[in-house]
Amino acid sequence: MRPREEYLDWLRATSLIVVVLWHWAFTILRWTPDGPVATSPLGFLSGLWILTWLLQVLPVFFYVGGCVHSHSWERDKEHGAWPYVWRHVRHLVFPSLALLCTWLVLGSLVGAAFGLPWMRGVVLLVISPLWFVGVYVVLVALVPLSSWLHRRFDLLVPVWLGGVAMLVDVLRFRYDVPWIGWVNMLVVWWLAHQAGFFHERLTRRTGWALLSGGLFCLAGLVSSGLYPGSMVGVPGDRLSNVGPPTFVLVALLAFQVGFAEVTRPLVKRLLRHGPARRIVTVVNAVALPLFLFHSTGMALARTFGYLVLAGQISDDRAPDLVWWVQRPLAVLGSLVFTLPVIALVRTRRRRS
Repeated sequence: MRPREEYLDWLRATSLIVVVLWHWAFTILRWTPDGPVATSPLGFLSGLWILTWLLQVLPVFFYVGGCVHSHSWERDKEHGAWPYVWRHVRHLVFPSLALLCTWLVLGSLVGAAFGLPWMRGVVLLVISPLWFVGVYVVLVALVPLSSWLHRRFDLLVPVWLGGVAMLVDVLRFRYDVPWIGWVNMLVVWWLAHQAGFFHERLTRRTGWALLSGGLFCLAGLVSSGLYPGSMVGVPGDRLSNVGPPTFVLVALLAFQVGFAEVTRPLVKRLLRHGPARRIVTVVNAVALPLFLFHSTGMALARTFGYLVLAGQISDDRAPDLVWWVQRPLAVLGSLVFTLPVIALVRTRRRRS
């Protein structure tokens, strides 16, 4: 059996921490009659978008998934495609359905009982992480096909997926076919996942090539004026690079995979020490419930704060010094309300 690679665990853990901390610390809620609308400091502070080139880590998430699934499929493929797919998606599907059903029922009951039309917006905000799970499940289902394509066509697969992503953007923006942009919801993330199949072939030299090429492409695409600079959605921007994904995320994938490869020796030295290794182990042990339920914990923490403070229900304002000083409290409050939810879910899973 292939030994577990700590470096991949590190990438998964750090990516998860970045996503969760970003949501907990930097979500600004603008209250409307339809419910809360999320924004971030990026909508108020010009130039801050450059940080998203490292902090928008979804390409790394899917890349690590491809690394892990390429290994597991080679180990388990003799058992057949369907058993493999079911074994790897059921632990994603069941907790996701539990989250979805719980909030749909809770939102309907609370909204009807108290006449709160904005509960629908609250529910949509809390269950928003499920889009990632949906795409991830599709990619797991495609692992047998992805593995065959990798063996049969090798580098042509990411090249063609990247080409399709570019053609989708051409049809979307040049020929005004907006709906086709959603094709990239599969194509771009499939490319990121497929890139993980090349994990063992990457070297420090190819890492520098990917980092440099991705960075040059990012700079060129953003400077062209066709795409926004931010790798996350920003209210007021003409379009978003993630909803649906644009070709810019292909360049971001190359840049981030290269960055990960270049920094691998440093990370491996860091992982020799106990504290770093223990943090990675703990985060990976609760990775799925933390990702699924961190928005639930944030919603509970915000509700508690609104009720206790009995005041402003909106924090729709430009981030000032007080707002920045309060960011550790925003993270701590969300963590305090998320941990019991994770503990409850893990307890129920052990009993079932």
